[in-house]
Formats: sequence, C-alpha cells, structure tokens
Amino acid sequence: MTVTEEATPVSHYERIGGASSVKAAVELFYDKVLADPDLAGYFADVEMVGQRRHLALMLTVVLGGPNEYAGRGLAEAHQPLNIPVAHYAKVGEHLTATLTELDVPQDVLADVQTVLVEVQSQVVASGNSSGV
Repeated sequence: MTVTEEATPVSHYERIGGASSVKAAVELFYDKVLADPDLAGYFADVEMVGQRRHLALMLTVVLGGPNEYAGRGLAEAHQPLNIPVAHYAKVGEHLTATLTELDVPQDVLADVQTVLVEVQSQVVASGNSSGV
C-alpha cells in the first residue's frame, strides 16, 4: 500500500510553460505596444533588452513563478511618465490580446487582469485616475 502525498498546487507560471512562455509573451506584447502609435513614444529612449527582461521578471512574479525582480517599484518607474488611464487601458488590452493569442487559460488571464486593476493607481499619473 502506497501513501500518496498531496500534490503541490501548480502555479500559473508552471501551467503556461515557465520561463520560455513568459519570454514569448513579453516579446509578442512589446511587438504590439511598440506598433501602437499612442504607446510607442513611452519607449523611444528606453533600452528595450533591459525593459523586456524587467517585464519578464515582473510577469513571472505575477504568475507565481520565482521572484528574481530587483528593479524599481511600479510607482517609482511610472509616475514620472504621466501615463493617462486611456494609455494604461491600451497596455492592458495588448497584454490581454497577447495572452489570449498564446492560449493562456482563462483563469490565468482573469488573475492577470485582476492584478492590472490592483496596480493601476501605481502606474497612472496622480490626478489622472478618472480617465482622459
């Protein structure tokens, strides 16, 4: 007779395929964002290799993977950019479209969207949270 151990719950990160899947999502996401005339300007002077790495590390944490992110906090990195709600919403739409294209399960997608709502106030410019 064998004693079975309770299985450790699998993280969203593991469910979608780990680091390679996160990297693919980040690449596709930035392809969309950089092609969007409303958003591309935010990245004109940004070193994109590092930017992609930062997002991959952050997305890994959001999905329950290993936390190796050591960059600036969301508010510190984004508040100086004066990002309006409309542009934040477009970024969220591009991320949702990216994850949908990559066949990310609906419950994972819903959790990512919940995080987007939770962190909006850290990213959107102060006094700009009601829309533009």
